[in-house]
Amino acid sequence: MSLDKKDQQLLTLLQSNARTSVSELATTVSLSDTPCLRRIKKLEASKVISGYHAALNPRALGLNVLVYAFVRLSQNSVSAANMFEEQVEKLNHVLECSVISGSYDYLLKIIAADLESYESFVKHKLGSINCIANIESTVVLKQTFSKKQLPL
Repeated sequence: MSLDKKDQQLLTLLQSNARTSVSELATTVSLSDTPCLRRIKKLEASKVISGYHAALNPRALGLNVLVYAFVRLSQNSVSAANMFEEQVEKLNHVLECSVISGSYDYLLKIIAADLESYESFVKHKLGSINCIANIESTVVLKQTFSKKQLPL
């Protein structure tokens, strides 16, 4: 889908505050309400906008530890990859799962309350997935920033 300047403006505005009213969005991008809403619906239908969510503060919820875990599977097969992906998607503490190149197969972004709870998670949940050969964890000491907005 090709995006014109108004579509890009709408996406930028919605990324920074998805609760902005259609009327306010329309005024900002110099459209009337109906054409603005039509554009937003078109962006949703074409999956450019995949959803709306509230940004939560992990620390306010007692989730103080962010870990990146590098995972190597015991077999390099489609069945092992499918089994791993299905199992890890069920784990609430895993925020992201990416297939990567290099000496590991996956990179997981995991959040936990503290190091003890992360250790328990690895031993009892992640480590119980049979097709995992190796897990290497990197604890984030300080996150300087995390961008949610895509460059348009």
